[in-house]
Amino acid sequence: MHVGFIGLGVMGRPMALRLASAGTPLLVWNRTEERAEALGAAGAEVAAGPGEVFTRARTVLLMLADEAAVDAVLGRGTPELAARVADRTIVHMGTTSPEYSRALEADVRAAGGRYVEAPVSGSRVPAEQGQLVAMLAGDEAAVAAVRPLLAPMCRETFVCGPAPGALLMKLSVNLFLITQVTGLAEAFHFAERQGLDRRLFLDVLDAGPMASGVTRMKAPKLHGRDFAVQAAALDVLKNNRLIAEAARKAGLASPLLDVCHTLFEETVAQGYGGEDMAAVLRAIETRTAEAP
Repeated sequence: MHVGFIGLGVMGRPMALRLASAGTPLLVWNRTEERAEALGAAGAEVAAGPGEVFTRARTVLLMLADEAAVDAVLGRGTPELAARVADRTIVHMGTTSPEYSRALEADVRAAGGRYVEAPVSGSRVPAEQGQLVAMLAGDEAAVAAVRPLLAPMCRETFVCGPAPGALLMKLSVNLFLITQVTGLAEAFHFAERQGLDRRLFLDVLDAGPMASGVTRMKAPKLHGRDFAVQAAALDVLKNNRLIAEAARKAGLASPLLDVCHTLFEETVAQGYGGEDMAAVLRAIETRTAEAP
């Protein structure tokens, strides 16, 4: 029986390629057909539409951009939902609000399906290398069945209890990621404008206790002003909003996140939403240029 994979964007395509390369019998679909060509070349079957994926696969992984895209693919709110999810396991791998996931799980279960949250931590390069970290939540039996399926894509998987535990864990991780990358960009800007050797600054950073996988991935991008996308600024802004909304609903303060939120809004407003999140440097540079 095939495994279905829908959504072949910046993250979805390398994730699906890892599955195909591992010999998973994969059936894929993407709204933009050209994005599926590499999967066909890697041995996956390309479906004519999402309906074919649900007809032929008992487990379907969704790596979609937002809630509207998930609803459209599942036919949520229409009789098509039951036809697509009954007796199937739906694995929601994108990042959405916890409230949305909780409601989606209820709808999938009511229609006779099984539901697993499985958001991942990591960007395009870790996805290409099979080094993502997955967080899983949902029915215990369904989670246990899905967990080994993710092995070609992930170096580690963590079970986070019932949904939306996995999405709340992902938002917590992303809060740290967003503030860390923004802090790195600001420190780089400070060092550069103080006349320091930028390469030397990054070498000192890398030798010390602040070094991490994130700094080692983003530092070369800042040094070379290489903003080719690994995690797009627009997607980071979306994540930022989700975290802020969850914090407000829980009555939690998020002061660092709120500053980052504004900076990523400025980055996107300046036209750099399609660039890597390291392009938040541009918003910081603009503030310096506009300072009295």
